[in-house]
Amino acid sequence: MSSLSRELVFLILQFLEEEKFKESVHRLEQESGFFFNMKYFEEKVHAGEWDEVEKYLSGFTKVDDNRYSMKIFFEIRKQKYLEALDRQDKAKGVEILVNDLKVFSTFNEDLYKEITQLLTLGNFRENEQLSKYGDTKTARSIMLIELKKLIEANPLFREKLVFPTLKSSRLRTLINQSLPHLKFVVPVGYFIEMADISIACITITIHQLCKNPRPNPDIKTLFADHSCSPPNGALAPSPVNLPVAAVAKPTAYPSLGAHGPFPPSAAAANANALAGWMANAAASSSVQAAVVTASSLPVPPNQVSMLKRPVTPPAALGMVEYQSSEHEQLMKRLRTAQSVEEVTYPTVRQQASWSMDDLPRNVAVTMHQGSTVTSMDFHPSHQTLLLVGTSNGEITLWEVAMREKFVSQPFKIWDISDCSMTFQASVGKDAPISVSRVTWSPDGNFLGAAFTKRLIHLYAYSGPNDLRQHLEIDAHVGGVNDLAFAHPNKQPCIVTCGDDKLIKNVTSNPPLLNLQFIFSTAVDGKIKAWLYDNMGSRVDYDAPGHWCTTMLYSADGSRLFSCGTSKDGDSFLVEWNESEGAIKRKYSGFRKKSAGVVQFDTTQNHFLAVGEESQIKFWDMDNNNLLTSIDADGGLPSLPRLRFNKEGNLLAVTTQDNGIKILANAAGSRSLRNVDAPSFEALRSQIEPVAVKVSSSSAIPNVNPVNCKVERSSPVRPPSILNGGDSVARGMDKPRTLDDVTDKPKPWQLSEIVDPVQCRLVTMPDSTDAASKVARLLYTNSGVGILALGSNGTQKLWKWGRSEQNPSGKATANVVPQHWQPNSGLVMINDVSGVNLEEAVPCIALSKNDSYVMSASGGKVSLFNMMTFKVMTTFMPPPPASTFLAFHPQDNNIIAIGMEDSTIHIYNVRVDEVKSKLKGHQKRITGLAFSTNLNILVSSGADAQLCVWSIDVWEKRKSVPIQLPAGKAPNGDTRVQFHSDQIRLLVSHETQLAIYDASKMDRIRQWVPQDVLSAPISYAAYSCNSQLVYASFCDGNVGVFDADSLRLRCRIAPSVYLSQSVLNGSQAVYPLAVAVHPQDPNQFAIGLTDGSVKVIEPSDSEGKWGVAPPVDNGMLNGRTASSSATSNHASDQAQR
Repeated sequence: MSSLSRELVFLILQFLEEEKFKESVHRLEQESGFFFNMKYFEEKVHAGEWDEVEKYLSGFTKVDDNRYSMKIFFEIRKQKYLEALDRQDKAKGVEILVNDLKVFSTFNEDLYKEITQLLTLGNFRENEQLSKYGDTKTARSIMLIELKKLIEANPLFREKLVFPTLKSSRLRTLINQSLPHLKFVVPVGYFIEMADISIACITITIHQLCKNPRPNPDIKTLFADHSCSPPNGALAPSPVNLPVAAVAKPTAYPSLGAHGPFPPSAAAANANALAGWMANAAASSSVQAAVVTASSLPVPPNQVSMLKRPVTPPAALGMVEYQSSEHEQLMKRLRTAQSVEEVTYPTVRQQASWSMDDLPRNVAVTMHQGSTVTSMDFHPSHQTLLLVGTSNGEITLWEVAMREKFVSQPFKIWDISDCSMTFQASVGKDAPISVSRVTWSPDGNFLGAAFTKRLIHLYAYSGPNDLRQHLEIDAHVGGVNDLAFAHPNKQPCIVTCGDDKLIKNVTSNPPLLNLQFIFSTAVDGKIKAWLYDNMGSRVDYDAPGHWCTTMLYSADGSRLFSCGTSKDGDSFLVEWNESEGAIKRKYSGFRKKSAGVVQFDTTQNHFLAVGEESQIKFWDMDNNNLLTSIDADGGLPSLPRLRFNKEGNLLAVTTQDNGIKILANAAGSRSLRNVDAPSFEALRSQIEPVAVKVSSSSAIPNVNPVNCKVERSSPVRPPSILNGGDSVARGMDKPRTLDDVTDKPKPWQLSEIVDPVQCRLVTMPDSTDAASKVARLLYTNSGVGILALGSNGTQKLWKWGRSEQNPSGKATANVVPQHWQPNSGLVMINDVSGVNLEEAVPCIALSKNDSYVMSASGGKVSLFNMMTFKVMTTFMPPPPASTFLAFHPQDNNIIAIGMEDSTIHIYNVRVDEVKSKLKGHQKRITGLAFSTNLNILVSSGADAQLCVWSIDVWEKRKSVPIQLPAGKAPNGDTRVQFHSDQIRLLVSHETQLAIYDASKMDRIRQWVPQDVLSAPISYAAYSCNSQLVYASFCDGNVGVFDADSLRLRCRIAPSVYLSQSVLNGSQAVYPLAVAVHPQDPNQFAIGLTDGSVKVIEPSDSEGKWGVAPPVDNGMLNGRTASSSATSNHASDQAQR
């Protein structure tokens, strides 16, 4: 429906309302879907007319449109269900449950089961969560408040909640004006069926009443009287709408995005430049004028926008135009800048002298990432801090000078309920999610990550190890190909683009006038430039090669370059003349056809670098010929990715073995030596993150799958210190230089925590019980609680709440949690009838949503409701007894159960049936771990064997014995846990820690107890980001190891968490279980043999557990590396 047709519907709605045709008004609102009458909706909800409520809603959304719609329908149907139960009408309740609520079981089966159980209660208020349910009237009012919030947040209702402001009786006025010009009179009731005729007659009249009527008028609205422009006004080119050709996405698709924010210089000076592009593009028949909207949904191509003021809700859901006099002036400049004489060319810049030594060509640092690097970006002010995204979805922060990973975040959906239903259904079934783009915000306070499936993650960063989840946005249908930050008008702005052919502003800010235009490129080689005026792209120009292209500005924003590859493998690197939209310079030096898309970067306003032929090639911007090329000492992939830091003295390059090399010039080498960790504290105190809000997205529809290219900024300068100080860099501690000091760097030392004041510690209340050891320990997946299973079969839960001391409500050592129990006073106790508790092996597993816990202590497996502590069901009675439990990662109804008789049962809870029984061990099962990447289950047993099973057909693939010390019998618990990359496997036994490559089951690292940690290992676990390994020992020590090298970085002595009387007592007390916080890699908990549970964190001043030992030419701490780390590795190689 055209824009004018929509406006006609609003005029008819106004007419029907004025004439008191109430039923007709609401029927037209519902059928057109243009205006949601919240007042009418409230009336029907208060009256409990649920069928009419859903019928009216159906004109605007369906139950499975998005998460908001699903919640709206669920709340309505749940209320209808509860009211039926409150009337004791069980038959009606069953009908609602089966016909209305069943649809939600697909997305949350546990919730559906809990709702079903309400039928068994005499009064549903007996359920703890519904205990405060009042009378029907109050319940409807409370629900309505929630519904209004959901409707206002739902993008499908955006701009449909406000009726446009119209003069009274506007339709009657237009009809009366039209009567003299109509050859026949059309009754109002037929306006919908004859909309085109009606609009034609009305617009003819509007135009004939115009003071300056001109041929072929452009009538933009029916809401206001029309006035043609004066005859001497310049006309904008007429939009031409052409179909978009579908282009297949290439297998190797580049990440297209600029380093930093939009350059002010370009934004201020490039209006004429864009006009030059428009002049050339207008002559082409390939011009496309799609409509830019504030919605995330496409707009029909014939939609016409209106300038100057907000328009009535248009055909696109959520379309609003933000115009101003300044914007109109910009449009005038664009329209009148078509003559060559008016085009402003950039002035010739004076180049500073340079030499080949300015290029970062020497390998200074080599780092192992562990998985394929897909995107990199240096921090805008901390020049040695590198952000890395990988093919397994992991986000890593490297301090390249220290060769240390500050933070590593494996991919995880923060809140699956906020994602679309389609995405929720596809999670875990399709290919693994990888990172397509990582980038810093201009001020370095935020970093963003775009993923190959729908999502972008925004983190707030304020210093080492301080990376906090800020926003998760379901941004696009399909992959998110690129994202970029900008701060025009000092307002944060995030722009994304994706496979759904949309470019979006995913912030709550309106279109920003200082952001003049955005460049985008598509897989058909089209370059487009978009203004924030909802008037479509201003450029539709062909890039060389007509395929994948990246665009970048020079650091000062004065020069624009593009680099790409054709389908035939020919690569192109060119500079553009922005004023004319033409190629200014084409660079030579590509020798052979490429199998993928080449990557490039710019630096120092002078150099270009491209990764090709396993080399880095450099060009001088002012010379067409290749300047030089290097191979970075070899080991580069055929098309390496690369990234300069802002100063251009460091260059990060990806390697073939999933690593990163840092190349440096002389200045870069000095910066690597000068880095001092405390400098981050200055950053932490002087830079405060700016809040970014998410709302409906600005979108540019109807374009090929694009990667958005935004203007690259002038160099980002650190903000000044408050109260008139110097810049951040000067506020930091002055780094040492080689000229300032002549002594050697301070040797690395093991961090030893021996006193409680050196860390933070909290003991769980009511936890100490000498008769019940802590056999198993878990954090809840939400991070707000800890669950302990005692050797007597009793489970205890501790929860943290929100408070001034703990605003996040997450587990912390700063606040004592509550020993939590339901109001009923129930306790979760396993079936222990006839069980010898001394010989029983307790086991436990928690569902992903923390709703249910499954555990056993030698008897039957019990399934508990975590809210009520009630036993939902029991199964698998002994013999044999269950010894280990693990949920299938993709189906909570499938459980792998390790048994005392050495078998593994694959059990389906829903049908109460053992689907498969796996045999391969000789003794009881002690560990189970799933890998979705490798599609395997790895089991470990008391026989010191590791078995690999295919989870497709449940067949054994391989069996590997762990390497025990000479004379050691194969017994004791062997446990397994996968690294976040789902490939590396941590294996722990009382005699060792080991890392295996699970794809081959090759052992790549091993550590054996020695020196200060010589006692047997009692438990070990990866930190949540898999960068640390926490290991407890039978003498009470806890070791913190670097996960990649298995080198000890910190020892925590038992004197930290045990009193002197306990240490001197006759009974040894030590940790039997270790649990790691699901979001904080530096927080862990230990469960002790005396039944107590402790949560331990580093001190606020330290923030982390020691520093990874440096490795330099095989030397560690000034001497040969630990024999356990080197000789074991060598022996592995010899064995292979």
